[in-house]
Amino acid sequence: MKRRAFLALTGAAALGPAPARAVHAVRGPIDAAALGTTLVHEHVLVDFGGAEVASRSRYDAEEAFRVALPQLQELRSRGCQTFFECTPAYLGRDPLLLRRLSEASGLQIVTNTGYYGAARDIAIPKHAYAETPKQLAARWTAEFERGIEDSGIRPGFVKLGVDAGPLSPIDRKLVEAGALTHLATGLTLAIHTGDGRAALEIMGVLAGLGIAPEAYVWVHAQNEKDPATRAWAAMQGAWVELDGVSQSSLATHVLAVLDLHRRDLLGRVLVSQDAGWYHVGEPGGGRYRPHVFLFDSFVPALRAAGLGDAEIRTLLVENPAEAFAIRHRPA
Repeated sequence: MKRRAFLALTGAAALGPAPARAVHAVRGPIDAAALGTTLVHEHVLVDFGGAEVASRSRYDAEEAFRVALPQLQELRSRGCQTFFECTPAYLGRDPLLLRRLSEASGLQIVTNTGYYGAARDIAIPKHAYAETPKQLAARWTAEFERGIEDSGIRPGFVKLGVDAGPLSPIDRKLVEAGALTHLATGLTLAIHTGDGRAALEIMGVLAGLGIAPEAYVWVHAQNEKDPATRAWAAMQGAWVELDGVSQSSLATHVLAVLDLHRRDLLGRVLVSQDAGWYHVGEPGGGRYRPHVFLFDSFVPALRAAGLGDAEIRTLLVENPAEAFAIRHRPA
């Protein structure tokens, strides 16, 4: 089915009033309290061809749908209710595909606005180098106010990517543009962050613009080897996201969660897998990593380490709702 024909049949997501503590999902706004059990960092499809070539003409959306749907249905069977899809523009973001998958799987799926400046800046479009942070923020704010392209689908957060610190000029520009977008929209900033030095610089940029650390999700915080740096960021109010949970990282992820729990900082921790990834350019999308390991193995490991129902609920229900509810967070 042609994309425009599909849009005409299904109708655009409503752009009307949202709940007081809303999150914009691909099927429309929902109350943050209705997110339920949530994975905050997953992917359906990615295209690493680069900003100048990434295009929906490079893959078969029907094939991607067929590959991803059973994976999302399996995840839904584990009790997961909401799925944050963290693929930015120029890296494979496809809001109409996500809405189809949301409708077919029963998962609430949330997409994003923003640009990805990690991985040698491969996914940064040329205009981002020429434009000011204010101009970039205007682009992203327009997606929030009017919907992405002609889909009528609003982003539910800002997704950015930066490499290890110190921040490069383009990475700093992206962070500043994200901060201005937050000031205009109240969207949370989920930033792929190369290391602790970059995380602290990001927090400094936000503070300089009058934004509290609570607006910032430090994505891939598990890559910072100093637990004290993660703890310090959490104590300031930033969200420490321990994603990439997998069999190979199970023990270290459990220890990282336990460390923050012992410091009474579990209320600032987010967990996810960074799984999925129909890879554009690979036959059949390549190897799609399932989204269920966190429920099948990681949560049982946390329980075996002493966490109970209340702590698991904090990680998977309460923290995501608090982190991503759309609201301004002044310093």
